[in-house]
Amino acid sequence: MKGTPDEPRFSVELLEGSAALRDVIDKHIRDQTLALKSAFLVADLGVIVRQQVRWRAEMDQIRPFYAVKSNSSPVVIEILAALGTGFVCSNKHELDLVKDFGVPSQDIILGGTCKQLSHIKYAAKHNIPLLVCDNEVELRKIARCHPKAKVLLLLTSGSCCDREETAIPFGSTLKDCRHLLESARELSLRVTGVNCYAASDAACVFNVMLCSQIQHSQLLSFFCPPPPPNPELLVLFCAQVNQTLKPMLDMYFPLSTGLTIIAEPGAYYVSSAFTLAVNIIAKKTVARDFSGQPHNALSANDEPEFLYYMNDGVYGSFASKLLCEDSISMPLAHKVSAEEPLFSSSLWGPSADDVDQVLERCLLPELSVGDWLLFSNAGATFSNGEEHKPPVFYSITECDWQELHNCGVTLDVRMKNFSLVPRCLQPNISEASISTPA
Repeated sequence: MKGTPDEPRFSVELLEGSAALRDVIDKHIRDQTLALKSAFLVADLGVIVRQQVRWRAEMDQIRPFYAVKSNSSPVVIEILAALGTGFVCSNKHELDLVKDFGVPSQDIILGGTCKQLSHIKYAAKHNIPLLVCDNEVELRKIARCHPKAKVLLLLTSGSCCDREETAIPFGSTLKDCRHLLESARELSLRVTGVNCYAASDAACVFNVMLCSQIQHSQLLSFFCPPPPPNPELLVLFCAQVNQTLKPMLDMYFPLSTGLTIIAEPGAYYVSSAFTLAVNIIAKKTVARDFSGQPHNALSANDEPEFLYYMNDGVYGSFASKLLCEDSISMPLAHKVSAEEPLFSSSLWGPSADDVDQVLERCLLPELSVGDWLLFSNAGATFSNGEEHKPPVFYSITECDWQELHNCGVTLDVRMKNFSLVPRCLQPNISEASISTPA
């Protein structure tokens, strides 16, 4: 563990009374407005706790292994470690991070199908047994650097590659599976289980599990499907996943088989727990011609279109936009009346680069320089890179903190790096103190 063992590393605001997350956001917007107007994130740690409670209630027979690449915040890792989840890491940095919080080696999976030799050697040195693999070259690397590894064979079905012509498939097909099993036996590697993409690939897994080579496998792993963007639908999410998987698991792998079944949720835990606040630093007004294209001259009958430039963009917190067009949720304008008229708007980062477009088109009230936008469901979309990572302010309500205690988690034993700061926030900040020119 880095630093002094008894010295807390993270400050978490404990919200007392009627204080809520919106009050925390208001407070930090006021602080930033009076200071640097930097983008920042606010995390409601209670969401993570409630997601774990919901998982245990609906899918207790499936143990979650959190995908660290979704959000590598040390606070998230420590809470989930205290709650007893396992972890799927994709590189040495993530392995170090997880091990810093005392996670047992058997609760860590080194994922990814193309690993650096140094990462495989690191897993061997620290007795991390479970490694994912989907090709013969990777098998030979593992056999050379980590001969005692327990391999999880990553499977895919042919249908997963039919969605896009340019999609690059990850995972072994059933056609190649038998060859990989034979190669593993020749290399004296133990294939201890299979890893597949949720319920859609379950049929493939069941067929492979019937092969004599892995009849005695111990582990079946499912990738968790992405959660719905609407937090209200999360209540039904676990139940729906469980209704899909449970009948098949009961039929093919009853409890008498002794098989350990895990899933790899990532965004499920963190997506709705984080809210990103960004500041408007510049604004342009344009008109649209009949073809829908913007031009600079406004006539009396034109409805304006606004281009807003924010203090964060795709080279920072919105890096996921470069990989997925639909990864960014529609923002809400902070402290703007819902009765204000809406205008076609586009949102841009600060780089003046054509690529730095966060949202091509959305409807927003007219904003001024210095106003703030709030992006919800930001927990699994913002960049994990330290260089461009905005500050994160953590909070938890008294009710959620009690729920954490009910799960057997205490500061003095399981979460020694936390320092709770009681706060009773009053949401009485004036509009003028929140929105000032940049």
